[in-house]
Amino acid sequence: MADHKHGEMDITEKEKTFEGFIRFTVWTTAIIILVLIFLALVNA
Repeated sequence: MADHKHGEMDITEKEKTFEGFIRFTVWTTAIIILVLIFLALVNA
């Protein structure tokens, strides 16, 4: 079994996935906040 060397693993795919997850979370949160503001304005 090969020796593990800290910091040599290629994590570009993991970074892309995490970036996509964060982008999705930010957009979803913004949409939810906008919907709540709209509902408050129309006295729903």
